Amino acid sequence: MQLSAELQSDTEEILSKAVRLIQACVDVLSSNGWLSPALAAMELAQMVTQAMWSKDSYLKQLPHFTSEHIKRCTDKGVESIFDIMEMEDVERTGLLQLTDAQMADVARFCNRYPNIELSYEVAEKESIKSGGPVLVLVQLEREEEVTGPVIAPLFPQKREEGWWVVIGDPKSNSLISIKRLTLQQKAKVKLDFVAPAQGIHNYTLYFMSDAYMGCDQEYKFSVDVKEADSEGDSDSD
Repeated sequence: MQLSAELQSDTEEILSKAVRLIQACVDVLSSNGWLSPALAAMELAQMVTQAMWSKDSYLKQLPHFTSEHIKRCTDKGVESIFDIMEMEDVERTGLLQLTDAQMADVARFCNRYPNIELSYEVAEKESIKSGGPVLVLVQLEREEEVTGPVIAPLFPQKREEGWWVVIGDPKSNSLISIKRLTLQQKAKVKLDFVAPAQGIHNYTLYFMSDAYMGCDQEYKFSVDVKEADSEGDSDSD
């Protein structure tokens, strides 16, 4: 839909402030421990940046991609940016049928698209006791070397990508711990929370982008919480 010059100017002004407002929403939601609304706000930041809905194909982020290109790709089982990146050059060129200049734009986007290796561990997992600290150590490493502003042609200004690392309990819809960061090549993140009552507790670790769609990650893990030391035990120590 073509907007008038005045509406276009208003839209650009709103969008330039929208991401900061959404980030503030995430802060408020996470401080209240609301998991699903916080994750939804994070996804909204992606949608606003890339000018698309969460139900849209992730391929819509690629420059010069029309609905016809997306249909050709999905018919071949190519549904993500990573699928495009993993194709052989000849196969990709034949499928996309773009000019050399357009293919260069696609390559530039793919080189900038976040491909991040995540590993994590629960520190001293065997000795966690109710009421004590739980520490989760997360390591992140970006595989691509090309970094720079987010590629989002319809967003009105340059912006850098950001990330949230979240620990949540989907069953109770509780957000338990959160950190926000920027990532150049490598980063280490520590998330902590207070161990709940004795028993096995299941959590999910989320790694969420604020700019690109289709590159979020999530991992399930559990913590076996032991009974807290009684006062008598503490005194005897």
